[in-house]
Amino acid sequence: MTAIALPAAPDRYRFKYLIAITVSLASVLELLDTSIVNVAIPHMMGNLGATLDQIAWVSTGYIVANVIVLPITGWLSAYFGRRRYFAGSIALFTVASFMCGNAGSLEALVFWRIIQGLGGGALLSTSQAILYEEFPREEYGTAMAIFGVGVMVGPTLGPTVGGWITDMYGWPWIFYINIPFGMIALALTMSFINDSRHQERSASVDFIGLGLLAVGIGALQTMLERGERLDWFASPSVRLLAITSVLSLITFIWHELNTEHPVVDLRILKSRQLAVGVVFGLVLGVCLYATVFVLPVYLQNVRQFTANQTGLVILPGALASAFTMAFMGRLQGKFDGRLSIAAGVGIFALSMWKHAHFTTESGMSDFFWPLIFRGVGLGLIFVPLTNLALADLPMSKIPNGTGLFNLMRQLGGSVGIALSATLVQRFTTIHRADLAANVTQYAEATRERLGAITQALVARGELPALAETKAIGFLNGIVTTQARVLSFEQLFLLFGTIFVLSLPLLLLMHRSRGMPGAGAAH
Repeated sequence: MTAIALPAAPDRYRFKYLIAITVSLASVLELLDTSIVNVAIPHMMGNLGATLDQIAWVSTGYIVANVIVLPITGWLSAYFGRRRYFAGSIALFTVASFMCGNAGSLEALVFWRIIQGLGGGALLSTSQAILYEEFPREEYGTAMAIFGVGVMVGPTLGPTVGGWITDMYGWPWIFYINIPFGMIALALTMSFINDSRHQERSASVDFIGLGLLAVGIGALQTMLERGERLDWFASPSVRLLAITSVLSLITFIWHELNTEHPVVDLRILKSRQLAVGVVFGLVLGVCLYATVFVLPVYLQNVRQFTANQTGLVILPGALASAFTMAFMGRLQGKFDGRLSIAAGVGIFALSMWKHAHFTTESGMSDFFWPLIFRGVGLGLIFVPLTNLALADLPMSKIPNGTGLFNLMRQLGGSVGIALSATLVQRFTTIHRADLAANVTQYAEATRERLGAITQALVARGELPALAETKAIGFLNGIVTTQARVLSFEQLFLLFGTIFVLSLPLLLLMHRSRGMPGAGAAH
């Protein structure tokens, strides 16, 4: 009897790497679709006859749906069964991808993008919960490293892959490309992924909590996505979204804490480890997404790089992040994870300091090491932070924990993008006013520069009066570009500083090797 029973333990994990590939593939598809659409927006506008404001809903609808689903993935997974829910989400995402590519109107495209977002929202946090259960505890670091590589590389490759596909085959193919990969992920899910042994199905459906969450998170995400375009609180619609979000979320929190079967179990935030991890994840989201958003804007607006060139600049940093995560995965559990996070934040801050030295003349070689440092810093943070945040939760609560953690990182990203989009405009205006105050007709340097530009234009055959007007316009362009560069430098330093100032949060976490599911013994 003993001889027969012994092999059962290793068998328990025999498909772990196939499962890791399955959930990582699903997660990469979800994250890739967050950013892949952005470069195709001008083509969609022309093809569907939509304005920029209207076409923005193609991105906004997807992200809002995504964010609404994230915190309830644990509950949905338990209610439907993890295998059925995960497979159903992949199937929904894949079918919606086909319908998006086939959409003949803006309304149809936005509708199917929302459906696609509802399917995609499940993939991220459910994937993490599956990995924690399908890998032995001592290999959690490896599991999160495999997952983290996809999480980091997916959004980075999005614009490059999207640009290439759109140029070569047309915008519908950025959706059609999901179909074969979605089918592979679905087949692998049906073959290798099982229901959780720890899931606790709720006896009833908390429709009130579900409705309040959808309204609150949906209004907040929509406000963050559209705030800059509508001039924030100067717009009545933004004020209405803000009030709706605050009232809905406050009522939601009160309701969830007082109902017997909540759709989101907020009581798990009594774990200080998770509460601090969630806040740190929010800061990580702000700083990560803000700098990911700002850098391509700088490269394309100041350095005039194409989408493809921008992708090539960013790629080495993403690969550095992936390699660092893989390395950290092997070391996870051998030392205090807080030390790795502190080192990662320090290296990220160093990278931001180097970013703040980019100029109008910076080239490929100037971007390489700052982005490598950024990738290494983020790689040192991701795996330990996830494991530390979930360390005190019992295995049955891991799906809820991963849902909340991913929600806060995603919301942090939305805050970061909204903040950086607003600040880059404000900082540029301030710096332009400062520079323009010194570039006047009374300044000798200005007169000399204008004279030199005018003479060069006349030498090329321009009429003298026209040459002077063009010279003033050229000088105005230089001032605006320099103001933009100064604003980008200021933003990089700001987000590097914010990350460093969040480090004391680590002192609130206990010294732990960060092994989620430890609370199962409690």
